[in-house]
Amino acid sequence: MQQIYPQAGPGPQPDMAGLYAYPAGREAWVRANMIASVDGAATTDGRSGGLSGEADRTVFSVLRALADVVLVGAATARTEAYRPAQVPGRWAGLREGRPASPAIAVVSRSLDLGPGRPLLTGAPGDARTIVITASSAPADRKAAVARDADLIIAGDDRVDLPAAIAALAARGQRRILNEGGPHLLAQIAEAGLLDELCLTISPLLAGSGAGRIVQGTGMAGDAGQMALAHVLEDHGYLLCRYVRPGGPGGSA
Repeated sequence: MQQIYPQAGPGPQPDMAGLYAYPAGREAWVRANMIASVDGAATTDGRSGGLSGEADRTVFSVLRALADVVLVGAATARTEAYRPAQVPGRWAGLREGRPASPAIAVVSRSLDLGPGRPLLTGAPGDARTIVITASSAPADRKAAVARDADLIIAGDDRVDLPAAIAALAARGQRRILNEGGPHLLAQIAEAGLLDELCLTISPLLAGSGAGRIVQGTGMAGDAGQMALAHVLEDHGYLLCRYVRPGGPGGSA
């Protein structure tokens, strides 16, 4: 793996923990990690895993190791068969003073979690799964979820994402990693909550039919503007990091 922007010159492997470190002194920092084919597809055969490679999996592990909480939509949790997060031993030192793994936080207005019980029941006690829903969610489902996970109520008829992010920050989970899906990422960006996007471009032509990493109504004004912070390359994969203009690593 090599850093090609900003050009770092020949030398050792990039300092992954340093390149992806969260900025200090922020109440909350929302980072998204996504992958897309070279022609813009977010999935192959309905899942993102078919686009991945070794370099992307390395970044995935580093970002999880650095995060306090992994935020994901219920549909993605079902499709990708989410389970409690695990951090490989090589990155375990990044968790010093914190639980050995970040908690998973699932956003679901209806609490239709499908066969997601292992995600709820298999989490360690110091990183219990969190389910974020609206007050209008069925009472019986809220009670069932609360038996195995931490329940956050944010919003009335739909999940209020600014309130959800504030609730996570109030719990001390300020370094927030969003792993999708495209509709949740769109809602985060449209609400002006997205501070950073880590995007892997896979050297694969996926063809038509697949959606994009963001699927929503569109960004108003400059809400979608991002500044390129760095690019890594490995066997044709481009690992790009974008931040809000003026943010750490971005231009004003």
